[in-house]
Amino acid sequence: MEEKNQNIQSGDESAVNHQTQSIYLEHDDLPNATAVLVLGILSIVFCWCYGIIGVVLGVIALVLANKDLKLYKENPKKYTESSYKNLNAGKVTAIIGLSLSGIFLLYIIVVLALYGTLFFSVLESVNGGYPY
Repeated sequence: MEEKNQNIQSGDESAVNHQTQSIYLEHDDLPNATAVLVLGILSIVFCWCYGIIGVVLGVIALVLANKDLKLYKENPKKYTESSYKNLNAGKVTAIIGLSLSGIFLLYIIVVLALYGTLFFSVLESVNGGYPY
């Protein structure tokens, strides 16, 4: 009888192990979570390249993040929590990179406008009128 109980218990354990394995096999990573994280970090790194590259990378990262966030909200049990955390971290870094890039791009535009105004005022004073 003990042998029969041990067989049942070992059968139950294998059934439990099989269920746990199938549960872990059903969890997938979010499709673009790592890409969003990488693009967000790169948008911070490249925000100093006149702001344009950082803006582009930040926008792409935010679009991908919103797509994956929608997928996660539809079926949260299908995806791993670590990929969801990567997605959130990537979204935060993309927002930071987009903000820094936007500020730097705005700074470049203001500086170019000021230097352009200075250049044309110097030409006007030298020629006594507009150069064109």
